[in-house]
Amino acid sequence: MSVPQTPAKIYRGRVADQIVEDLRGQILSGSLPDGSRLPSERELAAYYDVSGPTVREAVRVLTAMGLVNTRNGSRATVTAQGDTLLAMSIASVVQVERVGAREVLGLLGALNAYAAELAADHAAEDEVGQLRTAAQNVSEAESAEECAAALRDFFFTLSEISGNPLLAALCRFLTETQIGLALKLSGGDGGDFGRVARPLHAQRMRIVAAVAAKDPRQAAAVVQEYHREALTRIAEVRGTGQEAAPLSETGLTEALTGWLRANVVLGGQVSPSRNSLS
Repeated sequence: MSVPQTPAKIYRGRVADQIVEDLRGQILSGSLPDGSRLPSERELAAYYDVSGPTVREAVRVLTAMGLVNTRNGSRATVTAQGDTLLAMSIASVVQVERVGAREVLGLLGALNAYAAELAADHAAEDEVGQLRTAAQNVSEAESAEECAAALRDFFFTLSEISGNPLLAALCRFLTETQIGLALKLSGGDGGDFGRVARPLHAQRMRIVAAVAAKDPRQAAAVVQEYHREALTRIAEVRGTGQEAAPLSETGLTEALTGWLRANVVLGGQVSPSRNSLS
């Protein structure tokens, strides 16, 4: 963003809000792309003809939106990543509307079923091969963290080969949420996450087979069956060696809310990718 000689005109009303809207528009339009730095506070103040505190207030709002990042007193950096924005928005809605864990994770089952249906319709042979390899990697992973990463890769691949970018983005966030919750409940990297993921290997291979056979109805049905079983296992899993009754609806929802608050709403750091190991 270059600072022109003529100051931007700010009209009556809440000045910081107008600055936020202007910068937000530039970020979402790509004029300020992801990774670029905002001008310094002094330059922004001169550009908008406002005080430094007003600029700082606007930057704080943009940071809360997940559009910029400020660390160690350095200039704000644009973080215009669709996955991050989507994650923060959905996490906020889940908490405001008091959405239950089974509703959130049930949505993932429905979306992944649709992704599998689309993939079965038009996935290329090499894409099916990628899905098959990803499924095999889950069963071969040794640590809980490796198993979680491989499971992410499997479902990220499934959503990507659906050919629908918005669907893929929604699936990535919800997959990250489900796996993150299961990791938390199972005790993290030193826990027993494998009790959730490994026993479902046969079902993952059935998903691959249905996509390879170009059978959309079967692909969707197998995915739904998979997610029902996965949700049951998530509610039952505890840290290694712990025996306890399955979590109640309230307990599962509280665990999910805690994970979202720590990893998305407060940290704003969840940006699902193939290399994500949150």
